[in-house]
Amino acid sequence: MAEGSCPCGSGASFEMCCKPYLGGQAIPKTAEALMRSRYSAYVQENIPYLKQTLWPKYQDRFDGAATAKWAAENHWAGLTVLTVDKGGETDRDGAVLFEARYLSGGQLSKHRELSRFRKKAGRWYYVEALPE
Repeated sequence: MAEGSCPCGSGASFEMCCKPYLGGQAIPKTAEALMRSRYSAYVQENIPYLKQTLWPKYQDRFDGAATAKWAAENHWAGLTVLTVDKGGETDRDGAVLFEARYLSGGQLSKHRELSRFRKKAGRWYYVEALPE
């Protein structure tokens, strides 16, 4: 990753990509943008953002301490978006298949997930992982 480039792998600078979302100055307009910003939140250990972008009915059960521990214990090595189904600015639902690479205990691992997103009151939220 180039100096100043966004952890999400978009190729843009962090300042022009995910930083405005993580700082609350903007909201992602697509499911993919939300997914990328959530990956960047893990890299930046921005646990409040992960909770805020979780589907509202699941926020009460969000384990911030466990999420913070997992985010801190891993070295995030990159994100690849494999497919996107819907999730555009005019959609209400979308799905993103991605692979996140991370070092854990000196071992390179991959987290592959098909994530479901839903829009409510103009905002995208992460809902759940789906079976592929």
